[in-house]
Amino acid sequence: MSGMRPTGRLHLGHLLGTLRTWQRLQQEAECFFFVADWHALTTDYDRTSGVSTNVLEMVTDWLASGIDPERATIFLQSGVAEHAELHLLLSMVTPIGWLERVPTYKEMQQQLSERDLSTYGFLGYPVLQAADILMYRATAVPVGADQVPHVELTRDIARRFNHLFGETFPEPEAVLADAARVPGLDGRKMSKSLNNAVFLADDAEEVKARLSRMMTDPRRARRRDPGDPADCPAYTLHRVYCTPEELTWAAEGCRTAGIGCLECKHVMIARAEEELAPIRERRAALAARPDDVRDALVTGTRRARELARATMEVVREKVGVGGGI
Repeated sequence: MSGMRPTGRLHLGHLLGTLRTWQRLQQEAECFFFVADWHALTTDYDRTSGVSTNVLEMVTDWLASGIDPERATIFLQSGVAEHAELHLLLSMVTPIGWLERVPTYKEMQQQLSERDLSTYGFLGYPVLQAADILMYRATAVPVGADQVPHVELTRDIARRFNHLFGETFPEPEAVLADAARVPGLDGRKMSKSLNNAVFLADDAEEVKARLSRMMTDPRRARRRDPGDPADCPAYTLHRVYCTPEELTWAAEGCRTAGIGCLECKHVMIARAEEELAPIRERRAALAARPDDVRDALVTGTRRARELARATMEVVREKVGVGGGI
């Protein structure tokens, strides 16, 4: 089980940090990948005008990147009302102290100081996240390192629910993404909001232009200055895309100033294009057939709803609500 908030077009960070992991997992297990549109409201409840468009943009990128609706259930969170019901029931047994101790709670308050985060929705979103996961009795949750505490909280909530009402939910494990943190063009984490991203929808010339100006080791201010690949954000993408021989060539050339940074980047850009070109081609075809994207989402949401209804029948009986109606 995994999801993404619909923030629009996806970038290289999403591909390397998440979608590659999803591609692998859908070959190995039953997977549920959902559009977390309710989660988008936790920080942007007053900015919802673009959510519907962002949903289609994001799912288009998923499909273009190889997420297969025949292998995985792709669905819209708000299309399965049972998530809200389970969230409500789990919130009844989740201590507030657990939520206040989640590391990202205070971190995001500091990072998004201009936003109104003094809402229950923001404090309680890890409980909604737990409901998303437990609804399908997921055993594994692919996440970045910063989200591991959320999976641990989900395990705590599942354990508490099972203790109070009887064995119901498995305790899911976090599965770390295959790739490390992907740097943006300026060396910070790649992000749409920081304007430092390479988007999956960018054409070949735009990809080349963006990656060509990606930050390198600041010690290489001039062509003749030696550097260290360990301090070069661009070299992180070399590690992802280049062959061992190319990595050795780039590292040696950097340390000895035997090659220039742009010369070095061109090799990495060519390798990245080998992955991005077919994604771009599939994305263009899907963009011309938006109904196909909607159909995949509708079909997956229908299946998720059926499974969620079955789970909630069990949960209501365990908790003792519903009265058999």
